[in-house]
Amino acid sequence: MTHPKNSVALLFALLLLPLEGLLQAAQEKPNIVYIMVDDMGYGDAGCYNPQSKIPTPHIDSLARDGMRFTDAHSPGALCHPSRYGLLTGQHPFRSNVESWRTRPVIREGQMTIASLLQSNGYRTAMVGKWHLGFQESGYDKPLPGGPVDRGFDSYFGIRASTDIPPYFYIRGDRAVAPPNSRIEANNSEGWSPIQGAFWRAGGIAPGLQLKDVLPRFTDEAVTVIQDHAKAKTKKPLMLYLAYPAPHTPWLPSPKFRGSSGAGMFGDFLVMVDAMIGRVLEALDKTGMSKNTLLFFCSDNGPVWYDTDMKRLGHDSVGGLRGMKADAWEGGHRMPFIARWPGRIRAGSVSGQTICFTDMLATFAAVADAELPPNAGPDSFNILPVLLGKQPEAKPIRGPLVIPARRGMMSIRSGHWKLITGLGSGGFSKPAHVKPQSGGPKGQLYHLGNDLAETRNLYLEKPDIVKSLLAKLEQIRSQPRTRL
Repeated sequence: MTHPKNSVALLFALLLLPLEGLLQAAQEKPNIVYIMVDDMGYGDAGCYNPQSKIPTPHIDSLARDGMRFTDAHSPGALCHPSRYGLLTGQHPFRSNVESWRTRPVIREGQMTIASLLQSNGYRTAMVGKWHLGFQESGYDKPLPGGPVDRGFDSYFGIRASTDIPPYFYIRGDRAVAPPNSRIEANNSEGWSPIQGAFWRAGGIAPGLQLKDVLPRFTDEAVTVIQDHAKAKTKKPLMLYLAYPAPHTPWLPSPKFRGSSGAGMFGDFLVMVDAMIGRVLEALDKTGMSKNTLLFFCSDNGPVWYDTDMKRLGHDSVGGLRGMKADAWEGGHRMPFIARWPGRIRAGSVSGQTICFTDMLATFAAVADAELPPNAGPDSFNILPVLLGKQPEAKPIRGPLVIPARRGMMSIRSGHWKLITGLGSGGFSKPAHVKPQSGGPKGQLYHLGNDLAETRNLYLEKPDIVKSLLAKLEQIRSQPRTRL
């Protein structure tokens, strides 16, 4: 017979179980690691293009163990708008992202994926390329407006790309060493002026070697992971690792030269893949992998011309049209992979149309946090897609608007895509074509039947053009697409 005191104790323990379960769940929010590479095309990784001449075993392993998206998009086809959209959940055309050279693009108090998670119990760290501006008044002074002022607890990186001076490392909000030395411009024979080992002349910190930036960032990211594991904190980690590669300059170390069939670019991407492998290994060795939601993507398309494809036999955009900066799919349709052991079905594929702006709402859902009405106006929660709870036939988000250069815009709704001008709107030539009398004023494609954007239906489908133009105007005139 059970003693009354024991019965009371047992009853009390049973009553506590749900509360303990809730507390445990709260303490076991997943770590989030977001890896963004730079200027990698949709067709570069083997998991997206079986004919790729670039070995990418570590990126491919993420697709094997997670979910691969086939219709994921950068919010802009260049470096800075892509990053702005990712961090803020807002379309870059709603802000003057071109001001990054002189001031911070993300305004003070604007919610970011980092500030959201920081306020919901996460330790937040960033390593890599910022490219969203600082308030620069001398490199012996603080650099306000950067990552540590926009939600990150720690930061180590560079202000922009490794071909845009001045070149110097930043830790927190201070230059590690000021860029008071000088480096001369460089390019590579046999490539276009903006390919190969290309960089611009300008200031550089003494001792900084551009070839060392990629492995240095990997070292820093691994240290962040190891230090977090050693701290044994109940706080989960959010790490944003923004690699400045395989963007120019293409600087593969001797170990990786000749490791691909796609020249300097391919060799450099093999090196990037190896660096990602080191990060994955650090997560495995610390035991963090099992409770880490990891994302991988590229920021925009590659600088890869038709002549490169013909010469090397490698299709960097995987059958799409265009390249970096273009309004065509090759400029902004990106490799995008998510892995979360035990939660995301291994080897799954989603054709849902998503955008990097969707990360803010998604991270809020992962952290079980309320997203304020004024935050992430263009962000849609894709967690149901990741968990296999959203039917493929039911769109997870509304129309997608992506700006190109010189005021050209594209809008995507279902399979229909409208571009508000003729030409690429970017790096591919011709960038702009003047409309002819009686000819189309823009471009209309049905991506379900014509993913390569070869048949312009602008004149054949005037009602579709009118409808998409109205939707575009509505989105541009209103402050949000997320209701």
